[in-house]
Amino acid sequence: MAPHEAFQLSTRHDAEQEEELTIFAALTIGFLVHSVLPQKDNLPNSSAAQLRPEEDYILGTEWDFDSAPVIREYDWAISEYDLNPDGVYRPMTLINGLFPGPLIECNEGDEIVVHVHNRGSNATSIHWHGLYQNGTNWMDGTVGITQCPIAPGQSFTYRFNVTGQTGTYWYHSHMAMQASDGLVGPIVVHAKGTKEQKLQKVPYGQDRVVMVSDHYYDLSSKLLVQYLHPGNENEEPVPQSALINGRGTRNCTELPDRNCTSINRSNALFDLSTKHNTRLRFINVGAFAEFQIQVDEHEFFVTEVDGTDVYPQSIHRLNINPAQRYSVVVPPPKETKDLYWMRARMITHCFAYEEPELKEEVRAVIRYENPSVAVEPSSIDWPEIIELECRDLNVSALKPVQVIAAPEKADDQVYLRSSFQIKDWRLSRGYLNDSSYRANLTHPTLNTLVSAYEEKKEPHMYYLSYPFGVNTGFDAEHTLVYQTTGHRTIDILIQNFDDGNHPFHLHGYKFFVLASGHGYPADNLYDSFDLSNPLRRDSASVEAFGWTLIRFVADNPGVWPFHCHLGWHNEAGLLMQFVTRADEVAKWTLPEDVKRLCAAEGIEKGARPEDSIWFGSFD
Repeated sequence: MAPHEAFQLSTRHDAEQEEELTIFAALTIGFLVHSVLPQKDNLPNSSAAQLRPEEDYILGTEWDFDSAPVIREYDWAISEYDLNPDGVYRPMTLINGLFPGPLIECNEGDEIVVHVHNRGSNATSIHWHGLYQNGTNWMDGTVGITQCPIAPGQSFTYRFNVTGQTGTYWYHSHMAMQASDGLVGPIVVHAKGTKEQKLQKVPYGQDRVVMVSDHYYDLSSKLLVQYLHPGNENEEPVPQSALINGRGTRNCTELPDRNCTSINRSNALFDLSTKHNTRLRFINVGAFAEFQIQVDEHEFFVTEVDGTDVYPQSIHRLNINPAQRYSVVVPPPKETKDLYWMRARMITHCFAYEEPELKEEVRAVIRYENPSVAVEPSSIDWPEIIELECRDLNVSALKPVQVIAAPEKADDQVYLRSSFQIKDWRLSRGYLNDSSYRANLTHPTLNTLVSAYEEKKEPHMYYLSYPFGVNTGFDAEHTLVYQTTGHRTIDILIQNFDDGNHPFHLHGYKFFVLASGHGYPADNLYDSFDLSNPLRRDSASVEAFGWTLIRFVADNPGVWPFHCHLGWHNEAGLLMQFVTRADEVAKWTLPEDVKRLCAAEGIEKGARPEDSIWFGSFD
């Protein structure tokens, strides 16, 4: 059976380490300790974690947009700490002892080099969310797909060029649910020269990053076991709190069972000018919750969606799902008060249960230049009720500033049924068609393919002769791989048979959002598209019992996951992979340091538990 036919049927029904451990004698304590000491490791080794200074997320006015391409180099030590971002102490996994992670700011064309030193007890990886990685697929940071994890005690260097895109992005661990423990941070890519000012149609004088996230008080590994346990019918863990740029406040007297102190904890503070507009780059770096965000008594203009500059649209509440980014430009109010609330509310109506410790809204303070004597804002909320459904912001009216027409038709259509199913041993798992993804930590998809091509092994060599279709050389039950050769245009029609919202993210690409709706798509779906300049983004949602149609040009060689970005759903199996330009991938040789990752001891630490641990159990 040809691979495309197989796909149509399925849609119907102590090796060498990168850096050796350096053993040195401790002069004062008389025993040996082990430590990774790369040449450039001048990293903080403090036992106390701290919140990142708020000014670290202010983009400076002195930035050189005209600089020649440069290498922007970072040293990150990933370690474990106890920290209380909103007052409640919890275990966290952090970069250089600060939460959230550092801002990576660069110009288009710059090279990013990040030396990651894993000093934690679990394996890790870093995914550069939304960056194309054209020509460096092995730097995408996706465990089991483009790399093996970075084992405890090991180091790895990510090195890639940022070309062909600008705007707001972010990074996060792609090892199980580790991102929810603190491994997140922002990326801003500037356009060269005056291009950024031309693409942004509303001028602004200040530019700031604003990350919103749900916040759990327990380790993600503990919560993941509970979530995947038999008899749990996709009942996702509900967060207790939320943060803005890693900050929030809780009343510790209301949390008697938690280790909590509110000393030196406050809401995030944004000092804005009354003289000019301010650009706020919102990123939802959370694991599960959609947010609705507003600044009291302010309307603002949406000007960027997932790195695509758009003609401004005026709104006063912004819906943002996990993984998504929106820039808004906020004009100062005509009658300026000293202080205003920024409110970020989790849309709780799609939560699976009532969480007694839940505080659904986190606030930040907007302070204008006038000296304030007020203790806190007295600004007025908007009168409309909060959104009752988890779904995307209505972006149908948004048009990219840089006009790119979508191809008139697709070469292939991939139809995906997204569902949760309860099968053996009462395990509820996520499925795309009949496949529920499980990461192979020791044999990533990319490594498997490149090795097979180098050694001329079947069946993967066989599939190179087909322009498109499912590569059944992989176990489709757990690894659904759709493969193309040459340049092809692909439509993905996702039909959601679940009662929850699913924000799907495609690595390596931006796609055209062609249409979405509730129920089933119409038979004449393709008759009324405006392909002249549809919105381009990398993370779009499929509403409960709805559908979404996206289109992309499969021209970036590599292995690219397509998955729900609700962390719990991804770990439950809502992921498939696209191998695009397989004919080019067949010419690759993987860097030695990428291959060495798979030989290190401990790469399984912190991974999602295997389903087999529950086999035979009726508890």
